[in-house]
Amino acid sequence: MQLLEGTLRTYPWGSRTLLAELRGLPAPSPTPEAELWFGAHPAAPSMLGGHPLDDIIAADPEAALGARVAGEYGNQLPFLVKLLAAGEPLSIQAHPSREQAQEGFSRENSQNIALDDSRRNYKDPNHKPELIVALTPFRALAGFRPTERTQQLFATLGGLDRYSSMLVTDRPEEGLRAVFTTLISLPTTLRMSVLNDVKAGAETTTNSGAEPWIVDVAQTFLQLTDRYPGDVGALAALMLNLVTLEPGEALYLDAGQPHAYLSGLGVEVMANSDNVLRGGLTSKHVDVPELARVLNFAALERPHAKSTKNGGAEHFELPIEDFRVSRHTLANGDTLQVDTDGPAIVLCTAGRAAIGDLELQPAQAAWIPAAEPSVAFTSTGDTPAELFLVSA
Repeated sequence: MQLLEGTLRTYPWGSRTLLAELRGLPAPSPTPEAELWFGAHPAAPSMLGGHPLDDIIAADPEAALGARVAGEYGNQLPFLVKLLAAGEPLSIQAHPSREQAQEGFSRENSQNIALDDSRRNYKDPNHKPELIVALTPFRALAGFRPTERTQQLFATLGGLDRYSSMLVTDRPEEGLRAVFTTLISLPTTLRMSVLNDVKAGAETTTNSGAEPWIVDVAQTFLQLTDRYPGDVGALAALMLNLVTLEPGEALYLDAGQPHAYLSGLGVEVMANSDNVLRGGLTSKHVDVPELARVLNFAALERPHAKSTKNGGAEHFELPIEDFRVSRHTLANGDTLQVDTDGPAIVLCTAGRAAIGDLELQPAQAAWIPAAEPSVAFTSTGDTPAELFLVSA
């Protein structure tokens, strides 16, 4: 068991304060700090004793991962842990299923599209289900809103009547598919006209007596159009659930579910993949046909992740096998016992926790290989420690 050094990613949408303050560093930071990666993804592996974690795993997969995980996941760590800090909205995006990723990865390889080519959609043959647990108030767009509520929203905003009629309540998935693909494919002149009409309606709505959720959506639309003028992603966003997570609440997003994180700090755990299909709110590559091909157009009535609590432990209920996630709140002297036949990462997000000579502080993590015997982390600070345990 050793300290796992996270790898910082400085994307333009990152925050200049959230990660810096969590790490106890001066804020604002010189550049936007978007993500701190803890894992073995080849694009940005964490360091363990001065060596990349993916190299350490490759040198002895069974010791690092255990026979079960090494055999099931081809000697690869099946998950990636991140601290994600959104200072500005991320792109509207979705991730493929494993089958879609395998086919897309093979197809783009056969087309000789380089892995670092900006047009590349599939960087690996893996799926990317993900869980985000809020550490601060966290706003996100997540999954398609039920048809009836989107019809109500369109009627209130105005400018979308011709598209609202396409939302067929007895065949909701067909209607959502028709409207979404139509909106994100609008030619430039028509797109700008629709955006202007909806913007006028949204400005009126924010000062009206509309239901609070509609006002919230209207205000968010105006913020997105100000940040990304003329971007069709603002129209696509009108069809997605707008969610505000309080600290400790979580979202789970499976293959094909559209989403965009808007603001806040959270712990994100995902399958070990970098496959992203984008649909707007970005200057990066957007592939509308491929996005439409992988999207799940079933409405997501409640995107919040379910969990069970037992004392200071909370276990998130996930429909996948790639990773397990639990959150532990430890008073001074309390312990977290880690005993697994596979690999594990323990991430500290509050307080302090020690094991032997190693003490974890916020934004620090420990790597526990499968060969390690059972270990225990003990809360040592004056304030409760918060630890996330991720294992396979």
